[in-house]
Parts: sequence; C-alpha cells; structure tokens
Amino acid sequence: MAMEGQRTYRHEYKFLIDERQKARLYYRLQNLIPLDAHAGTEGHYWIRSVYFDDYRDSCFYQNEDGINERAKYRIRIYNVSDRSIRLERKSKKNGMTCKESAALTRAQCELLLQGRPLSMDTPQAEQYPQVLRQFLVLMLQRGMRAKTIVEYERIPFTYPAGNVRITFDRNISSSLQTERFFERDTLRYPILAKGRQLMEVKFDEYLPSFIRENLEIGSLQQTSFSKYYLGRKYTVSCAGGRLK
Repeated sequence: MAMEGQRTYRHEYKFLIDERQKARLYYRLQNLIPLDAHAGTEGHYWIRSVYFDDYRDSCFYQNEDGINERAKYRIRIYNVSDRSIRLERKSKKNGMTCKESAALTRAQCELLLQGRPLSMDTPQAEQYPQVLRQFLVLMLQRGMRAKTIVEYERIPFTYPAGNVRITFDRNISSSLQTERFFERDTLRYPILAKGRQLMEVKFDEYLPSFIRENLEIGSLQQTSFSKYYLGRKYTVSCAGGRLK
C-alpha cells in the first residue's frame, strides 16, 4: 500500500484463467477464506459499469500506450438495480491502483449519462465529494461523456489481514447502448473467448503466504487486462464502426 496525499494505492494483479483453473482455485479458496457478504446466498453478483472518456478518448489511448500514471471514470451499479449507484475514479500509478467514489441518485446519474453536468451553483453542490466535483469539471473542460457499458458476473472472496480481495469475473461483455444503462436487455458483445475468466488479486501491504501459495500465482498467466479498453475496442469493431 502506498499513500499519496489523501489517496491510498493498493497492489492489483490480474490473471487470465480457464474453467479448470477457476474450479481448482475456487475449491481451495472456499476452504480458506470467506466469500464477500454482498455475494448473498448465490455466491455471486452482477456488476454493470458505464465508462466515460473525453473528446480525445484519452483514457482509451493512455491504456493502449501503457501510460504509467492514468485514471478513468465510471458509474457502477449492481444486479442492474438503482439501489446503489456510485461514480468511481480508478487511478493507476507504478502498477498500483486507487479507487475513489461518490454516491449518486438515479436522477443525477441520468443527467450524467445524457452528457449534462450537474449544476455547481446550488447549495447542494457544496456537499459534492471531491471526486464528483472534479468529474464535473472534466465534463465541462474536456467533454467527458459515456462511451461504453461493461457487464460481468463476479465471485468475490475477502480476507481482513492485508485487506485482501480476490475475485473471479466471467461472462464479461460490453455494449454501446449507454442510454439503456438501467435496462436489463441491451445488445452486448463478449470480450473474452468462451471458457476464459479474469481473476483479480488486490491487497494493501502484503498478501498472506498461505493465500499466495494456494493461488499458484507463479504459474498463472498475468495480464494487464482492461475491461474498458477491450470492451470498447471489441464492441465498436463488432458493431462495424470506428472509434470516435
């Protein structure tokens, strides 16, 4: 874990795995550490995020070029419900990540999806979290707009020592229909080959040795996989269009 101002950066490693590897790792983890309580009785939940980019598609191309220090903005919901709506900024620096967020109402979210910044001249605006205020400035100055939706099913494990979070993401798909963010039926395209999944391992200062050993990290295929980058790239291609 690294501190920079008020930001806390965490270690984050990503691995592409197949069904057999996932089954083996899942079996080991369920006997070692608990599932996240938010996974509920089914042991998983669905995540849907709409990603924003500016008029130059800076986030997309910074990812493509492997820029060391970069950030991206998204709005995230769970199980296609508006019960919890959060604007998030995910920053990356020196291979570590930091996530900051702000709660949104459905009405606020709808305005942002339409490319309409929230007013900064109201009494309520004084209470906006910093990440939201900075995002609104980017909407005005750099034309930040909704670009693509990414959706997937997540199985999450957690462990308090080291603030460890291990997730399995499958059925990852993307859609250009950002105006239908809260609708269940959207035209989506898969962005991973059939049978492939993404495992993410996140922690603060250290990853307990018993977890590291059971994950067989040294034998797995590490990746710099970006859901936004691949989701937008493949979705535009499948739709027969061009990045614009």
